[in-house]
Amino acid sequence: MYIDGFVIPVPAANRQAFIDHARNADSMFIEMGATRVVECWGDDVPDGKVTDFRRAVDAHADEVVVFSWVEWPDKSTRDAAMARMMSDDFDDPRMDQAKNPMPFDGKRMIYGGFAALVDLPE
Repeated sequence: MYIDGFVIPVPAANRQAFIDHARNADSMFIEMGATRVVECWGDDVPDGKVTDFRRAVDAHADEVVVFSWVEWPDKSTRDAAMARMMSDDFDDPRMDQAKNPMPFDGKRMIYGGFAALVDLPE
């Protein structure tokens, strides 16, 4: 399996807008081969002494940290989906900011791709 992980600061007032945006956009990942998409609304995200989730995304006092991931069967499926979404001829209304605007500041989102090392139970 291969995982794309995301941490996003979302204004607390935009909770429902985030859910609506995610349900709309996340279906695209499933259609492109993802096996699961999980969006988690932070409710126990403590401040750290050196670093923490809030500082990592410069979350403001009125924002909640969202932790999300997309599970792919393998890296090649993920890479093919990302290449397709980033291609100049990709035209999906779910990615149209006018029709499905991001209810958060995308510039403060952190993300990355991860190879699974341990997956329990197996």
